[in-house]
Amino acid sequence: MSKISNVLIMLEYLSSGRKYSIKELSEKIEVSPRMIRVYKEEIEKAGIYIDTIKGPYGGYVLNQNINVPKRFIMPNNINVENNEVLNLVNRSIKEKRKCYIEYYSKDKKMITERTIHPYDLILIGNEWGVAAYCEVKDEIRHFYINRIKKIELLENFYN
Repeated sequence: MSKISNVLIMLEYLSSGRKYSIKELSEKIEVSPRMIRVYKEEIEKAGIYIDTIKGPYGGYVLNQNINVPKRFIMPNNINVENNEVLNLVNRSIKEKRKCYIEYYSKDKKMITERTIHPYDLILIGNEWGVAAYCEVKDEIRHFYINRIKKIELLENFYN
């Protein structure tokens, strides 16, 4: 995984309030103990201070509340068939732009046309999805990224 993913995972573990030894963290994140020390320094440069407990039963403890964005911590087995669609949905979320999509039904026999207002990427099982307001259904719906056949970012913005 990337350095930033590893740092976020380390923060997620530490945000539980539990003390972790450097060895425990390195095994969980699958990096060397030296990298755990580097990650700690990087986290502290960002203004998040991790307490170090010295001694044979020592380790790292985070004594502050940090909300780690869950959508960036990805399990290893996520199924994404089309990264371009995922990237366009992510861009739409950041820019608060409406999207036109052509969306497959569950059995992939029908395609519906929708205009959606994407709010957030979510994990549905082991697949990426998007939570969005659907203008056709006039309610919040979840759409699987892999069932979006076509996507266009519209010039219209939403609040």
